[in-house]
Amino acid sequence: MRVQIGSHMVRVWQGDLPPLFDLLFINADLAKQFGNLRGRNDEDGTLFCAAVSSKFRIWPALFVAQRYSPDVGGFDPGVLIVPETGLVLIGAGERLLAYRLGDPPVRLWEDAANSGFWGWDRQGDVILMAAELEFSAWNLHGQKLWSAWAEPPWNYSVQNGVIQVDVMNTLSTFSLLTGPTQETP
Repeated sequence: MRVQIGSHMVRVWQGDLPPLFDLLFINADLAKQFGNLRGRNDEDGTLFCAAVSSKFRIWPALFVAQRYSPDVGGFDPGVLIVPETGLVLIGAGERLLAYRLGDPPVRLWEDAANSGFWGWDRQGDVILMAAELEFSAWNLHGQKLWSAWAEPPWNYSVQNGVIQVDVMNTLSTFSLLTGPTQETP
């Protein structure tokens, strides 16, 4: 699948290696592999590859290949790009990765999603990450703002810079920027 975000093209493959895997890997400006990619999906988690490039480049600026788990029922991998800062966030299984596209691209950090990644959500100047047991926020440069524990079932909504989180029918309200340490009336 290909998706264009600003001036960046994102290609993703799930379940099987891309047909040109070796060429993508060696020709990328920055390539990273996590784990044994040639194992079976049911034994080591599901294979997921993401390539990010400027829309008219043949070879990717960034190529990441990994196996991830958990890999069922809502634990889908996700990629978020912040065009104005060149930040690329990748979540799959319990692995969270941050890269900055540039000349050359660089890896900023690796983090873990508590019990499995659910998704990224950009809310203005803040990026939220939802996981099975965690809710976290980063700024547009990839610096972590806050992290909070959550127990399923949980969900959230954001309005005017304020987050309302419903954890097992218990509501909490707090600032998008400061997180749950600063309660908002």
